[in-house]
Parts: sequence; structure tokens; C-alpha cells
Amino acid sequence: SNPLLLFPVLQAAHCQMIKDLSACLLGQNLRVDCRYENKTSNPLTYEFSITKDNRKHVIHSTISVSENIYRSRANVTMHKNLVCLHLQSFTTSDEGVYMCELKATNDYTGNQIKNITVIKDKLEKCAGFSLLIQNTSWLLLLLLSLPLLQAVDFVSL
Repeated sequence: SNPLLLFPVLQAAHCQMIKDLSACLLGQNLRVDCRYENKTSNPLTYEFSITKDNRKHVIHSTISVSENIYRSRANVTMHKNLVCLHLQSFTTSDEGVYMCELKATNDYTGNQIKNITVIKDKLEKCAGFSLLIQNTSWLLLLLLSLPLLQAVDFVSL
């Protein structure tokens, strides 16, 4: 048997598996959560795109160049096992098939891709705790409110 055949199989065990792709509305903004199972410590690259009218438009990406019309409205946050796209001022013209593509550096299994159809009227509101993740300055707010809390304690004494 050819020992070289073993190599891709070993690599396959390290692939980034996208587990789940979900979308929700946070105020006027769209949030798309791309959850994956992390099987490697290699750096992760991603691409969020939308297909509408049979054309693919890149919204935010580390793999290719994103389109101007989306670049100013989109940002991506990365957490443990989650890559999160935030698209501001989501309207019906942003409806379409959203795609999350993940690739780990030096991974030979190829890119992992998952799609979700996003229609404004069918979107759920994001769960409450997600505000914490979406708003990266929540920690700052927490720190700013600490003196307030201490002042309240002081008054109750």
C-alpha cells in the first residue's frame, strides 16, 4: 500500500467543522453566528458573503476583498468556537443566502462552508445575552458603573 495515502486522512481529523450557522436581528442590525468545532490551533481565516440575484457579494473576509457597499457596515468578532458577523442597518435589500466559509491555515481538508437564507420578516430577535458579545465595550461600561455601585452601597449604609 502507498504510505502517502495516509497523509490526507490524518489531516482530515484536524478540519474546522462548521457546526451551525444562525442569524438574528439585534435592533436594526443583523447578526450571523458561524459556530465551529475547533480541531486545530492553526490560525483561522473566514469569509462572510451573500448571494442575491445569482451573484456572490463578499461582506467581510480575511480570504478575499470585501465589497465597498458592505465594508463600512460590517464587522466581525471572533470568540471561542464562534465567528460573528455584524451588519449594521439591515434592510430587505440585504436579504439573500448568507454564506460562512472557514479555513484553518495549512489545513488540507479545504474550506468549510455553510449557508443560511436570511429574510427580514422571518428573523428572530437575538437572545438577550448576545448584547454582551455584540457590544465589545460592555466591559468598559461595567468598569464605569462600578463607582456608581459603590456609591449606592455607601448611601444604603
